Amino acid sequence: MTKLQGVIAATPTALHPDLTIDTERLVEHCRWLLGPGGCDGVNLLGTTGEATSFSAEQRLAAMTAVARAGIDLDRMMVGTGAAALADAVRLTAAARDLGFAGALLLPPFYYKGIDAASLAAYVESVIAGAGGPKLRLYLYHIPQNTGVAFPVEAVAQLFERHPQTVIGLKDSSGDIAYSRALAQRLPGFDVFPSSEGSLAEAGPSGFAGCISATTNINGVLAQRGWKGQGSEAGKAAIAAAVAIREALSRRPLVASVKAALAGLKADPAWSRLMPPLRALTPEELAGLSADLAPTAYGDLHRMSVGGS
Repeated sequence: MTKLQGVIAATPTALHPDLTIDTERLVEHCRWLLGPGGCDGVNLLGTTGEATSFSAEQRLAAMTAVARAGIDLDRMMVGTGAAALADAVRLTAAARDLGFAGALLLPPFYYKGIDAASLAAYVESVIAGAGGPKLRLYLYHIPQNTGVAFPVEAVAQLFERHPQTVIGLKDSSGDIAYSRALAQRLPGFDVFPSSEGSLAEAGPSGFAGCISATTNINGVLAQRGWKGQGSEAGKAAIAAAVAIREALSRRPLVASVKAALAGLKADPAWSRLMPPLRALTPEELAGLSADLAPTAYGDLHRMSVGGS
C-alpha cells in the first residue's frame, strides 16, 4: 500500500433534504476530487464532513458506499474518531477491513485535561481493538474543536511503539511550529498541516502535503503549488489558492466550503448542512461572493461547469 501524500481534500458530506447522507453525490464528488479537482487524496468524514454529527451506523454506511464504488482507496483516508471508545474501535476496524489507506483518529473529546500518557493509552486501546497488520492510523490534532491536544511527546511515544501503524498526523491547529516540530523530531512520520500555504515550505520542513477543507475548491491550484515547489509558478499557484482559502475562512468554514462547492458545480444541494451547523444566510452568501470575486474562483467555476 502506498502512503498518502500531496494535496488531500477534506470532503464535505452531501445530504438529502431529510438530512440523510447522499452517498451518490458524495461518491461523485470523491471521484471528481481525484480527477479534475486536482487532489492526490481525499479525507472522508472529517470535520468538514461533519462526521461527529452522524451516528456510527450512518458513517459506516457512507464508508461502505464509497468503498464499494470502485474508487482507488489507496488515495483515501476516513475519519473514525468518536467520543465512545467502542465506536472509535468499530469505525477504525471498518476502515481497515474496507481497505481505506488510513483511519484519521480524533482524541477522545468530551473529558478535558487528559495527560499525554492517558492519551497514548487511549490510542493503544483503539489499536488493540481494531489492530492487525493492515491498520494504518493518522492522528487528528484539532484542539480548538476537541479541547484535547496531541502533545508532541505522546505522538512520539506512539510512533516509536507502533511505527507501522501510527504513521502520520493531520494538524488543524493552525500552529505551523507544531507541525515543524513533529516533522523534525520524527523522520518518516507523515505530517499534514491543514492550510495550502504550508505547501510553500513542504520540502524544507518535511511535510507530507496538506489536508484541507478548501482544496475542495482550489485543489487544482494547490496541486500546481505542490508540484512546483520552489518555482515562481508554484509560488503564484499557492498564493492564488491561499487567496481563495482566506475568502472562505471569513465566515463559518464548512458552510462556506459547501456554498462555494454548490456554486462551483452549479448544484444547490451541496449547500445543505447537518444541525447544529447551518447554511450561510443571504447576507453571508453575498459577502462570500464579493470576497471570492477578485480570486481565481471564477476561473475554477468555468473549468468545473465546462467539464474541462
